[in-house]
Amino acid sequence: MLSKAEEELMNHLWEKEKAFLKDLIEAYPEPKPAATTISTLLKRMQEKKFVDYQTEGKARLYFPLVSKESYFGKHLQGLIKNFFNDSPAQFASFFAKQSSFTEAQLKELKSMIDDQLNQKK
Repeated sequence: MLSKAEEELMNHLWEKEKAFLKDLIEAYPEPKPAATTISTLLKRMQEKKFVDYQTEGKARLYFPLVSKESYFGKHLQGLIKNFFNDSPAQFASFFAKQSSFTEAQLKELKSMIDDQLNQKK
């Protein structure tokens, strides 16, 4: 898993798809992090096999090795396992009861679930 700082950087990289160090720094709001900070995060993320790079001249063009959907899917599975006794039903119940979703939003979620059920038939 990624740290909070790594997740923030990864979100910028997912959004850009490919980016140089300067582009990633530019994506942050003021005050911008130091280049050394971002470089260290990128190195750790590369060691964890979340990002890689290709050399373009003297610069490195970074790109994600893991999709946002895949990362958050695994994160969600871990959350369900650790906090909801590995029960998607307990998670869904908590999610529906504790959220501030409108009736229309809940109906939209139900429709998505119904669509998934129909595809599994």
